[in-house]
Amino acid sequence: MKRNIFTALLLAVMALVFPLGMAASEETPLDSLVEKDSSVDAQGIIFDHLGDRYGWEVPFNHHKSIPLPVIVWGSDGLHVFSSARVDHGAVYRDGNAEFKVAGKDSPYKGKVVELVNGQEVKPAVDISITKNVCGVFISVLLVIWCILSVARWHKSQGMKGPRKMTGAIELVILFIYDGVIKPTLKNKANKFAPYLLTVFFFILVMNLLGLIVIFPGGANLTGNIAVTLVLAIITFLITNIFATKHYWKEVFNPDVPWWFKWPIPIMPVIEIFGIFTKPAALTVRLFANMMGGHMIVIVLTLLIFIFAAMGPVVTGATAVVSIIFSVFMLLLDVLVSFIQAYVFTMLSTLFIALGQEEGHHEGHGNDGHHDGSKHLQDAKTQSSPSANPA
Repeated sequence: MKRNIFTALLLAVMALVFPLGMAASEETPLDSLVEKDSSVDAQGIIFDHLGDRYGWEVPFNHHKSIPLPVIVWGSDGLHVFSSARVDHGAVYRDGNAEFKVAGKDSPYKGKVVELVNGQEVKPAVDISITKNVCGVFISVLLVIWCILSVARWHKSQGMKGPRKMTGAIELVILFIYDGVIKPTLKNKANKFAPYLLTVFFFILVMNLLGLIVIFPGGANLTGNIAVTLVLAIITFLITNIFATKHYWKEVFNPDVPWWFKWPIPIMPVIEIFGIFTKPAALTVRLFANMMGGHMIVIVLTLLIFIFAAMGPVVTGATAVVSIIFSVFMLLLDVLVSFIQAYVFTMLSTLFIALGQEEGHHEGHGNDGHHDGSKHLQDAKTQSSPSANPA
């Protein structure tokens, strides 16, 4: 089993290395990989991989990509066409409008622009299905399939424990619910568990797909700060929309000495500032960790090309070391994928729980009466002669 996993990871790394090698061996794309001083353009390659694009590149062919729909609103209305029409700097004419992908020297680098009197103009609306958007759709479908497989099993088999992949998914669900959500949110766990479990599996699937170099993987979704920002904003909205009165009271009128609140509202300002730092921390933590993992693997792979000018012996030795470390980093990234999904879910659960705190009087309503009756009954049971057989 371990040998099969190692072989699969080795093939994944080679699938990442071979496209770069094939591209570097051809005359035309050499200009995009190597600068005039014959040095590898590592920065360009890294950001090209981490960035978004209008097509899904084919690993073993540097010049071809899986076309995706481009949907833009130009000067004369809506235009829908394939991204293959504007590949490699081609200009596509749709009616009276002309479109192309802006080059490296353009302020709209990598974006579809309209040519108006020879000038590049950004379309008013661009809702194209880019690589990252397509990757999000694929992740959503995979999450739905995973969860529904567990639901279908229990619908047909009752409480019988599932096996194989379905059993593994249910094990993860129970691990997150019983280990994170239930202990933190207690009696309100069922209210927020659907969102928290969904965001965990969504992040996990996106992380794992990003480690695969061929379609449907390869999209660096959680390494895109726009994706992590949207997830953090959803947590922010749930935390504050469903927050209790006590939560908002502690924000605007915290229980601190009066000189922290008047005449200069030091603590209220700090509390309000803290509301917005929580989603910022969620955004940057997930984005930085996942993007860093991708960058390390690419840099290790690029070492082969950086040392290529030193002769075949150095190049061969560098290739072996680079592949070994790349496989190690991929293994580590698999672990990091689980950890980052877990951390995002755990922090989201904590932030939501902070918004569900109740004051002293609120927390001793019906629940407090019930707890008091329970403790009284326990005390009576313990004090009765029949409760102690000895």
